[in-house]
Amino acid sequence: MTVAGPRSLAHTLAWTGDGAAHLRGLMMRMGDDAFAAPSALPGWSRAHVLTHVARNADAMINLLTWARTGVRTPAYASREQRDADIEAGARRAAVEIRADVVDSSDRLAHVVRAMPESAWSAHVQNAQGRDLVATDIPWLRAREMWIHAVDLDVGASFADMPAPMVAVLLTDVTRSMGEKPDCPALRLTAPDGSVWEIGDQTAATTISGPASGLAAWLLGRSKGRDLRSSGGRKLPALPRWL
Repeated sequence: MTVAGPRSLAHTLAWTGDGAAHLRGLMMRMGDDAFAAPSALPGWSRAHVLTHVARNADAMINLLTWARTGVRTPAYASREQRDADIEAGARRAAVEIRADVVDSSDRLAHVVRAMPESAWSAHVQNAQGRDLVATDIPWLRAREMWIHAVDLDVGASFADMPAPMVAVLLTDVTRSMGEKPDCPALRLTAPDGSVWEIGDQTAATTISGPASGLAAWLLGRSKGRDLRSSGGRKLPALPRWL
């Protein structure tokens, strides 16, 4: 059995707002010199992570504009332009980055509030070219906010995430990981009896632990020290999530 958990538009909008406040609070408590320090993402400073969060807000605005107007408006002009914007933005002063994160998040919130009810059923495409319904867009933003809050490496963890969102995240990630030919068969079990499955269950390794720990490990944000593998075996290697 796979536990999906609730994922209504009301839920994802709430998680997005809470995630924005959570990340903003972490950022505001960082000293200026902390921005240039390494993040938990290889090759990126905390300034890179925060700049990415700001540009992601602009990308979500583009997709919502596409949904509202019917005019094709890709999330990013290109992968190369996205990467260049992050590199350039990460070199700014801390005060500029803080303002950008706040302003871009506020712009996105304004666009969300202005969305007509009918536009939420429109279809667009994400940066990888996959079809999305507009109601998926707040979910994508919620993931960005909560996961990158951890990537800042200033004390946040997946345990900070709302428990229902962790359940939805695990369902989302196990589905996408199951499409990867190099992902091992897994059965993930949480203390409340929730189960998420990947691949052929007759050959699956059972991994047990808190849902937040399972999510952190599956997304490559943890070595899984709070998890247990069936038979006491070493946790299997995983492919990249995205």
